[in-house]
Amino acid sequence: MTTTNTPPMATPRIAAGALFFDDENRVLLVKPTYKAGWDIPGGYVEPGESPHAALVREIKEEIGLTKESTNILAVDWAPTDREGDKILFVFDGGMLTKEEISQIHFKDGEIAECQFVSATDLGRYLPPRLIRRVSTSIQAKQKGVPVYAENGRTL
Repeated sequence: MTTTNTPPMATPRIAAGALFFDDENRVLLVKPTYKAGWDIPGGYVEPGESPHAALVREIKEEIGLTKESTNILAVDWAPTDREGDKILFVFDGGMLTKEEISQIHFKDGEIAECQFVSATDLGRYLPPRLIRRVSTSIQAKQKGVPVYAENGRTL
């Protein structure tokens, strides 16, 4: 098949993030400096980079930790009007020790602060689309089974 005969294909933006927990089972949220609101640690995958490699890079850049999590919690297809098609990978960052939490720092200025938040308080910090994705990912962690979601909802 030549280029002129190639059918249209999606070219989604891809992002990877992680859920980190403390010893009270609260989720780590970060407050970016470049946009309003809170998020989970992570970011966009760069050209030629795998979602896992992007995750490791973003975690190091945003919170100064080196974490190698490969356990996937959710893959979420979540297009937006502004950015088009998006596929978001949510990895399990695991429980951070008190020592790891004390080592969190924001070396590149992308993050202003971080906070551990209970699952029941996510609505105070996150927009509905991200509440769904994080909640679905927490449920996947509890069940020990990764999930596929669309707009944060499992099918």
